[in-house]
Amino acid sequence: MSQATRKTITVIIPCYNEATAIDNVIKKFPHEKLELLGYTLDVLVVDNNSSDNTAEIARSAGARVIFEPKPGKGNAIRAGFCNISDDANYVAMIDGDDTYCPQELLRLIEPIDSGFSQVITGSRMHGRIKAGSMKKFNHFGNRVYSQLVRSGYRVPVTDVLTGYCAWSRDVIENLLPHLSEEGFSIEMEMITKLVRLGYEIYCVPISYEARIGDSSLRPFRDGSRILKTYLKNLRWRPVIEMTKA
Repeated sequence: MSQATRKTITVIIPCYNEATAIDNVIKKFPHEKLELLGYTLDVLVVDNNSSDNTAEIARSAGARVIFEPKPGKGNAIRAGFCNISDDANYVAMIDGDDTYCPQELLRLIEPIDSGFSQVITGSRMHGRIKAGSMKKFNHFGNRVYSQLVRSGYRVPVTDVLTGYCAWSRDVIENLLPHLSEEGFSIEMEMITKLVRLGYEIYCVPISYEARIGDSSLRPFRDGSRILKTYLKNLRWRPVIEMTKA
């Protein structure tokens, strides 16, 4: 396949102290299959001020690595969005803790590549959740938030807090100026603001495994911030700049 017909996928992996898992995540992407199907994979690890050797391991595994000193998943994701490959056609996001399956990347990309939708999220709720991978409280909270978004924003999502998503490049370029959340509420902000920007959002089933290492998510503290973001964005609308004729 000629270089002109190839399509590039930039996969952003926000990481904080994921030295025990990041090598697995990077190496599990179906590199050969993607190559045969005409995709070039650009793996971008965002080291969010890790105190371990996450960055060194990621580079050794073949990823590009950038450093984001401001703590918080939202800050790391926005830094990744600002550094997607110049020739990227599609952008994906996956957590660096080896809970999601990089082998399932094409499941998210194909609906975008075929023109079905510009925004695809991976749904754990309608997928395969392995035993021990999600606490009952987190599972319940995710279902509640997803129901709130379906009701309040009229969008058919089943997992609003998923860390596995994909978008066409222009979606990210339109969304990025509107993002401001610094922590785990970034997923809620992205979903709700994409709806307000007029994008259709669809889910595909994905797998979810038990994580390696400790999670920095704090259910009660971060859950309240996620709810605040949901409520705030019910009234949010993008500012339309008026140009003179």
